Amino acid sequence: MIRFLRDGGLWTATIARPEKANSLTEEMLEALAAFAEEAARTARVLVLTGEGRVFSAGADLDEARAGLAKSPLWERLSSAIATAPILTIAALNGTLAGGAFGMALACDLRVAVPGAKFFYPVMKLGFLPQPSDPSRLAALIGPARAKLILMAGQKIEAEEALAWGLIDRLAPTEALADTVAALAADALGADPAQVAAIKAMIG
Repeated sequence: MIRFLRDGGLWTATIARPEKANSLTEEMLEALAAFAEEAARTARVLVLTGEGRVFSAGADLDEARAGLAKSPLWERLSSAIATAPILTIAALNGTLAGGAFGMALACDLRVAVPGAKFFYPVMKLGFLPQPSDPSRLAALIGPARAKLILMAGQKIEAEEALAWGLIDRLAPTEALADTVAALAADALGADPAQVAAIKAMIG
């Protein structure tokens, strides 16, 4: 349910469970975390994307109720992405919801299609967000807007997300891959030590 592609320095993970809105199971999270950890050691650019019209609806609800919502795998995945000394890009092919927010927030760049929506309905579902997500969200869009999403349960449209800084660029579905390739080009052509040093300087 996850397709992994290692193309030289460009590594891509595609969530491929469109019949379930690309919701994530424990097995899928484990595989994504291991891939991100390997990419941090070996790749130059890591891209996360999805199949179909939804990037990911977050945790599979049956598994969430059985304990997945509190699994340390979410933090393991987002930490692997956030600390990777490479360029990381979330290519958001559609709506982003729930726990899947974490992997996108941990990326260096987020590119989305115009029809994407962004929401994290933890208040409604009775779960807490993953530990690192609120601070990363607030760092991008500010505390009040983070509360709009996490506490007021607001669903944010792509254009507003761009204006807020939640995403960095909009790209039509048919141009998403090309947009991501253009953003990845310099990092793929650079010395890995230079990529790591610049990322460390930005913080």
